[in-house]
Amino acid sequence: MNPAQLIFLLIVFIVVCALGWLGVALFAPLALRARLGRFLGPPGREGEAAFAAGGWVERLASVARPLTRLSIPEEGWEKSTLRTRFMNAGWRHPSAPTLYFASKTGLALLVPALLAPVLYLHGGALGGGELLAVLLLGVAFGYYAPNAALARIVARRRREIFETIPDALDLLTVCVEAGLSLERAMVKVAGEIHIKSLVLSQELQLVLMEMRAGFTKEKALRNFALRSGVEDVDTLVAMLVQSERFGTSVGDSLRVHADNLRYKRRVMAEERAAKIGLKLLFPLIFCIFPTLMMVLLGPAAIQISRTLGALPGAR
Repeated sequence: MNPAQLIFLLIVFIVVCALGWLGVALFAPLALRARLGRFLGPPGREGEAAFAAGGWVERLASVARPLTRLSIPEEGWEKSTLRTRFMNAGWRHPSAPTLYFASKTGLALLVPALLAPVLYLHGGALGGGELLAVLLLGVAFGYYAPNAALARIVARRRREIFETIPDALDLLTVCVEAGLSLERAMVKVAGEIHIKSLVLSQELQLVLMEMRAGFTKEKALRNFALRSGVEDVDTLVAMLVQSERFGTSVGDSLRVHADNLRYKRRVMAEERAAKIGLKLLFPLIFCIFPTLMMVLLGPAAIQISRTLGALPGAR
C-alpha cells in the first residue's frame, strides 16, 4: 500500500470519526433535557415547540463551540461592523456568532476533506504543487462562504425593508392625521404591515418594545435605523426626530418622505430596466447567435460540401 492510499484512508477515518462525534454530541443530551422538562412542568404546545427549537440551536451551538475558537477574533469583534451586520441580517439569537464562526472553521476543514478523495481518484494528472493549490482554494472557499451568505441575507433584508417602507409610511400618515399619536400609529402599522413584510413588522414591534422598556423615542428610532441598515430609514428617523423636537407637522413630513422614497424606488426600477439590454447582449452573442447561425448556415454548408465533393476532379 503506497503512502497516497494511507493518506486517503486516514482522511476517511477522520471524517467518519468527526461525523460520529457530532451525532453523539447532538443527541446525547436528549434524556437530560426530557428530565428537565418534566421537572419544570408540562408546557403547552407552543411552549414545547419553542423549547424544542431553542434546545436544538443550543445543542448545536454547544457542539460547535470548540470550532469557534479557531476562527473567532480574539477581542473587539463585538463592537465591529460584523456585529452590526448580524443585526442587519436579523440574527438576534445569542448563539448566532458561535454558529457563524464555527461554520467558517467547519467548512474550511470539510471542503478540503471532500476534495481530497475526488482529487485522489480523478486528479492523477495533477502534480503535488497543483494538488496543494486546489486544496488551499477549497480551504479559502469554505472559510469565506459564510461571509458571502451573510452579505446575501443582509442585502435581501435591506431590499425588503426599502421596498416596504413607503407603504408603511402611508399607513403611518393616515393614522397620524386621524388623530393618533406616533406611538399608537406605529402599533397600528406594525399590526397591519406584516401582511406584506414580516421583517418590517418585527422591527417596528422591537421599536415599541424598547419604548415600553424605558428607552426614549429618539434612542429607539435610532436603534431601528441601525438594525435595518437602510440609508432611507436613517433619513426617516432623523426627520421624525427633528419633527418631534421642533414641533412641526409629522403627517406632512411623513407624506413628503414617502413620496421621495416612492420616487427613488421608481427611478431604481427604471435604471434596472435600462440595463436589461446590455445584460442580454452577452447571452445573445455567446449562446443564441452561434446556435442560430448553425441552424441557418448548417444545411447550406452541408449542401455546398456535397456539391463540391460530387464535382469531377474533386477526388
